[in-house]
Amino acid sequence: MPRSATGVLTLLALSLLVAPALPAAAKQPVHKPASIRSATPWDSFVRHATDAWLAIDPATAVYEGAHQYDGQLPDWSNAGLAAKTDFLNGVIARAATFHGLTSQQRFERDYMVQVAKGQLFWLNDADAPHHNPAFYVGGGLDPNVYLSRAYAPPPVRMRALIRFFDAVPRAAAQIRANLSNPMPATFLYFGVAGFSGFADAYANDAPRAFADVQDAKLQAQLKASSQRASAAMKDIADWLKAQKPGGDFALGADRFARMLATTEAVDAPLATIAAAGQADLDRNRAALVEACAAFAPGQSVPACVEKMNAEKPADGPVAEATRQIPELETFVRSHDLVSIPGTEKALVRPSPPYNAQNSAYIDPAGPLDKGLPSIYYISPPDPSWSKEKQAAYIPGKADLLFTSVHEVMPGHFVQFLHSNRVASPVGQLFVGYAFAEGWAHYAEEMMWEAGLGNGDPKIHIGQLTNALLRDCRLLSAIGMHTGGMTVAQSKALFREQCFQDEGNADQQAARGTYDPAYLNYTLGKLMIRRLRADWTATHGGRAGWRAFHDAFLSYGGPPIPLVRQAMMRESAPHALF
Repeated sequence: MPRSATGVLTLLALSLLVAPALPAAAKQPVHKPASIRSATPWDSFVRHATDAWLAIDPATAVYEGAHQYDGQLPDWSNAGLAAKTDFLNGVIARAATFHGLTSQQRFERDYMVQVAKGQLFWLNDADAPHHNPAFYVGGGLDPNVYLSRAYAPPPVRMRALIRFFDAVPRAAAQIRANLSNPMPATFLYFGVAGFSGFADAYANDAPRAFADVQDAKLQAQLKASSQRASAAMKDIADWLKAQKPGGDFALGADRFARMLATTEAVDAPLATIAAAGQADLDRNRAALVEACAAFAPGQSVPACVEKMNAEKPADGPVAEATRQIPELETFVRSHDLVSIPGTEKALVRPSPPYNAQNSAYIDPAGPLDKGLPSIYYISPPDPSWSKEKQAAYIPGKADLLFTSVHEVMPGHFVQFLHSNRVASPVGQLFVGYAFAEGWAHYAEEMMWEAGLGNGDPKIHIGQLTNALLRDCRLLSAIGMHTGGMTVAQSKALFREQCFQDEGNADQQAARGTYDPAYLNYTLGKLMIRRLRADWTATHGGRAGWRAFHDAFLSYGGPPIPLVRQAMMRESAPHALF
């Protein structure tokens, strides 16, 4: 999931945004904008608002590279959640009072307001803090920034981690007080897996990461704090494990539509979106049948996909992905597809156990951390599965190739290289779900179209199975949250329509219950493809791809309809497919 700062205010911003002030330690600005960024009242407002946004969510601030917040966690008490709500409403209200803005400033205002509206949806309309463990599992409890991101010498990060662990028991008490039962079985399963994984990481991974620090006092402090934090996470996992599942995960059609309108500025009818997703699925299935006829003539499509996936990397997916990245970079550069700014690298590592529900993901360096590598994580199969199910879960080489395209080159890694360098702090800090995942998924199909694989049908099958996975996410999200589709029916959709193995189908069907916005992969891709077609029609056609990609990525990560409005010079944002 893309990063997004959620934002108790600095005293400096109090006069602008009317919300509770923070202690003096939080008053230091986290940005060092160019002089033009402080030339107008609007620019001053943006700077203070984004600083305050980080202050109200210090865990996200640390992830973005604002290390004056090291060791802090959000306030998830009722008062803390109310303060965040007041802050976001204050951003929206204050932004509306500015007039006479330049076109760039108006875009920045619309971008910021949309981010605030989206965060308010999850806080209040969806009420995620009280119903969805995913709000917390993905909300700042991950210690990876301290363990793996070398932004400071190990003893410095070790002290920050100790402060973090000292804050965990209080956060755990707030989580336990907030979550209400009954919860759907998939929510409970995800929460147990996530909190149990944190308990293990706190107690085991953290001490191992800093085992070489020669400071007996620090080592003793880390051991004690990590054990207390681990016990707090285990208590929540055990509590969730003891709950009886129940309740409904579905948002309902009206609230699902509000989710799209507030988080992504998409106001198209759900039936229109579902039809676009079904058409994309049908297109990809037809292409898969054609590719399979060439790759495995006479065999069924499932057998063809199985044959493609049977070619496993001999030394594992981490080693294979490590080889793929420089090859993909060479392809992107030689085909002049998109600029690759900077010299940062993407490293490949196995996923930590607490985040193994994601088969693969990237942890990009934040915009305020300079020159650090990003980490591309690949998850091993669940050891509790049968040997057959574990073997099927490991991707074949062709499948993994497009996962590497998606996560690294020219997907998320390249996209964050661009967003980390935009002039606006709003664009740096707030990269939306559909923008990030839409771009990464778009990149898979674009790379095949550009010639990756030299027409090899096996490579095309790898691209198409990834595309079908995202098509089924769109249909599953809409079906489960607005049409009464069950988890079992969603799993069958992934298995039968999108040719996913049993382990992936299990995970994908479950994910759709607690992550209804995972339709954004295909939704974002379709919006980008339409925008590319419309923009390049007057900018050189195929020869204009690089210019289009660089222009698109230059906006940071706003809702795609806002980008379309700006690039096409339209009078209002539209979500066209």
